[in-house]
Amino acid sequence: MYKLILSIITLFFSLCSTSQTLITGKIVDAKSRQPLDAAVIQQAGKNNIKTLTDDYGEFSIKVENDVAPLIVSYIGYRPDTINLSGKTNLLISLRPDVVNLKDIIITQNAGQQKFAALARVDLDLKPVRNTQELMRLVPGLFVAQHAGGGKAEQIFLRGFDCDHGTDIAVSVDGLPVNMVSHAHGQGYADAHFIIPETVNNIDYGTGPYYTQEGNLNTAGYVNFSTYNNIPKSRVQLEGGLFNTYRALAMIDLLKRNKDKQSAYFAGEYNYTNGPTVNPQKFSKINLFGKYNLALSSNTQLTASLSAFTSKWNASGQIPERAVDKGLIGRFGSIDPSEGGNTRRYNANIMLKSKIANGTTWENQVYYTKNFFSLYSNFTFFLLDPENGDEIHQAESRNMVGYLSKLSHKRYFKNWSLNSIYGAGFRYDATDSTVLAHAEKRQLLNYFNLGKIKELNAFGYVEEQINFGKWSIDAGLRFDYFHFNYLDQLRAQLPAQGKNIVSPKLNIQYSINPGVQLYVKGGKGFHSNDSRVVVGNSGYDILPAALGADLGIVLKPSEQLLINLAVWYLHLQQEFVYNGDDAALIPGGATVRKGVDIIARYQFSQNLFANVDINITNPKTLNEAKGHDFIGLAPTTTSTGGLFYKRREGINGSMSYRYIANRSANEDNSIIAKGYFILDGAINYSKEKFEIGLAFENILNSEWNEAQFATESRLKNEPEAITQLNYTPGIPFFARLKLAVFF
Repeated sequence: MYKLILSIITLFFSLCSTSQTLITGKIVDAKSRQPLDAAVIQQAGKNNIKTLTDDYGEFSIKVENDVAPLIVSYIGYRPDTINLSGKTNLLISLRPDVVNLKDIIITQNAGQQKFAALARVDLDLKPVRNTQELMRLVPGLFVAQHAGGGKAEQIFLRGFDCDHGTDIAVSVDGLPVNMVSHAHGQGYADAHFIIPETVNNIDYGTGPYYTQEGNLNTAGYVNFSTYNNIPKSRVQLEGGLFNTYRALAMIDLLKRNKDKQSAYFAGEYNYTNGPTVNPQKFSKINLFGKYNLALSSNTQLTASLSAFTSKWNASGQIPERAVDKGLIGRFGSIDPSEGGNTRRYNANIMLKSKIANGTTWENQVYYTKNFFSLYSNFTFFLLDPENGDEIHQAESRNMVGYLSKLSHKRYFKNWSLNSIYGAGFRYDATDSTVLAHAEKRQLLNYFNLGKIKELNAFGYVEEQINFGKWSIDAGLRFDYFHFNYLDQLRAQLPAQGKNIVSPKLNIQYSINPGVQLYVKGGKGFHSNDSRVVVGNSGYDILPAALGADLGIVLKPSEQLLINLAVWYLHLQQEFVYNGDDAALIPGGATVRKGVDIIARYQFSQNLFANVDINITNPKTLNEAKGHDFIGLAPTTTSTGGLFYKRREGINGSMSYRYIANRSANEDNSIIAKGYFILDGAINYSKEKFEIGLAFENILNSEWNEAQFATESRLKNEPEAITQLNYTPGIPFFARLKLAVFF
């Protein structure tokens, strides 16, 4: 019997064998030698023979013969035609050129249709100046700041108020940005340590469909990738209204032998007082260094270090009645002692090796040291009429993690199989996680004080199959968590362990080079705060998100790209830890349904337009109609703009962002007000320098950035009042930039 099975397997693979030629290679930037990931390689005249380069610029493609040349294209680079002439291993150098939508080609490669090329277009057309603008490049993602510039932004995506990161996984170069069981909230994602100009690409996806994404990936994920080798050194100075200043330096440290090694350093300093009556005095320093070394022709080492520190004052969220009664202006404050400071230090090392034909092994280890201290006052004199309700949230954290990933790609006659196996862990340990009562930043008493130890160990397998016009990506992920909270004020509760299995399935069918259908389905999850898990004895602590997408990608012409998706997501029961008052709040199951539209159009060689529209119906289950609203969940959002782009000379853009009115509470009795904001920029660019002027809120609209339905009491009020509290959005703002390249 064994011999019969072996004979059948041998016969099967012999039938699958072919005389086709396997071509391998690497595609790099001709000047910087930077690998180009997601470049498209196709055989001339063979629409069904295409592939993409991986994160390291490498590719493999099986061609029908060695006569028809390969056509190589990449966003923002001049396409090239490669005559094979018997060559089976290629090193291809592409030269920068103008951005062109025709270089976005619909492929059948499983797991790679994640709009990487689209992100490059958006990043090239609209260079960003801060981390808020980085996040806004993700279609459908909105952010709001409400603590003087220094705290992590509030994130909205696909009908989720993700708070500061509870339902969206954020990383940079594989290093997690989110902080689990954080002093200010679960999944706290403060990305201010990222220097925007170091970002080379943004990989993102909506929904819980991605095997390699684990905890917090329910509404979606965002992965930032920094340059391994910067194209140019630069020094940049900026100045704007409200005493706003910024200085940036990015220095190429190794300009020779770039095929073997590269290194650069980047640093920035930011300062602003903001438009508030109480000056924010927000200052931030970022330092970042990255080094690449080819240990051999098959092994690449990448290492990076970063340091970040910031401090600020905040005017907080002000109640509408205080402004309406003239007690303060829109940019005034009730408690001017709000604010904080934070520091983060990161080390990240990645080692990639080719251990056999078609097989790569990646290993990554990272370490983060984080300090956080925040003073806030949301209810003013509700709980303590004498001293006020100011709270202090603080922690010191060590985070360490490891990831190992083995990929093996095999080619058969008419199909290919890419198998990915991954395993790793993440361990967070905090020292003296604090929630305390304070007055003017002076400690009065503790509400909570303890130490958190949280472990997440995981493993996954993913199979990516391509055959003909079909692409199937199926995966299975296993996560185990161990939660421990050492309560230094109350009786100790036992540690808890929990695991969850998450299946994923993505199917794509390319009808022709201009039409692709896809369906996605899967299960994701977010863990709850360790204090919730231990306090709730381990019950209902890993709420699952079950979702599905049905979509179509259209490219009816070289100038137009459209993506349309309808989707559904069900989030199970969860318990939420409110870091502001140490309360354990039971939450019910929710369901969200929506439509996403992404469109990009190129009018001419230099003129582009884009629009993103997101419509969502978010509801709480098992609640009476009219009381089933999800507070602050966005229902309709849209972004878009016009962009004029040239490599040299005048460049400019005009862009908008819009969010509709939405309910701020469960019965829609309090409304978070929508807004329409128009921004613009104009630059004059040359090879050695660039001068630019950027404008925010050109129409000087009066808008609310962060908004909450909050119960509060002012100093002399007899009773508490629940109404809209908000942080005012920035008025008209202008900033001048001068950059020198060398």
